[in-house]
Amino acid sequence: MTRQKRSHHRLKRAVAPYLYLSPSLLIIGLLMLLPMVTVIGYSFQNSAVLRRDPSFAGLKHYQAIFADPVFWASLWHTLYFTCMSVVFHMTIGMVFALMLNSDRINPTLRNILRVLYILPWLFTAVIIAVIWRLLLEPNGVVNSVLMQMGIIGSKVEWFSSPATALHAVTFANIWAGYPLFMVSLLAGLQGIPRDFYEAADIDGAKAYQKLIFITIPQLMPIIISISLLDFIWTMQVFPLIWITTGGGPIYSTEVLSTYTYKLAFSSYNLSQASASAVVILLISLGLTLLYIRCQKAR
Repeated sequence: MTRQKRSHHRLKRAVAPYLYLSPSLLIIGLLMLLPMVTVIGYSFQNSAVLRRDPSFAGLKHYQAIFADPVFWASLWHTLYFTCMSVVFHMTIGMVFALMLNSDRINPTLRNILRVLYILPWLFTAVIIAVIWRLLLEPNGVVNSVLMQMGIIGSKVEWFSSPATALHAVTFANIWAGYPLFMVSLLAGLQGIPRDFYEAADIDGAKAYQKLIFITIPQLMPIIISISLLDFIWTMQVFPLIWITTGGGPIYSTEVLSTYTYKLAFSSYNLSQASASAVVILLISLGLTLLYIRCQKAR
């Protein structure tokens, strides 16, 4: 084989993988990268989309949203909603995973519980929002049960009161999201060698000691990875909040996603909405980089 043919063959082998990837890269570029670049460009323009020749605005729109108290309230609500959801997703998921992995529960009952516990994962955000609006309305089941138990003395408007709306929405999201942790942790539990627990039994370790020194350290890579992913996804939740409260009452459940949506489609301030979207993008990218680093560390 001549040197020219070898060079041609080497070039062909080097280019071939990129040719196979080109359809996927083209779709990613059109559906993800192009919209992101466009939104970033809008955030630096005055009257973006609304005018044919928008002028350059610099950091004006970023300064405007940072000076808006509703933005900071929505950021705090987003952090509360997200952190509480992730913590309770992990806690409930761990409890249910340990229960489903226990040999003390009858196998038939364990299979039934597995189906029941995973049910919230089957519903869409719209269905979950409708279910919890019905359950938490003043004449709903939750108020009736709590009043009969003597926990509350009068009907509570869970989604209509600024004091309870954010907690109610967070509770609904916790109910909807724990199955991800449950399934992931259950798979991790089933992958832990039984020899570890047998050695601990020989040494006289108690149940809580085996949980702290064997189970949790073995599951830590899964816990970190799923927690970061859940944080990224939960931070961008929109349908559940929009259908239940719409960000109200009095901005008490306003989060970054609803704040951005209202700027774009209620106030028609697409430039500030783009700036808010870029802030969400930067936070998400930071968490994504952290997730990638954790994955590489594994």
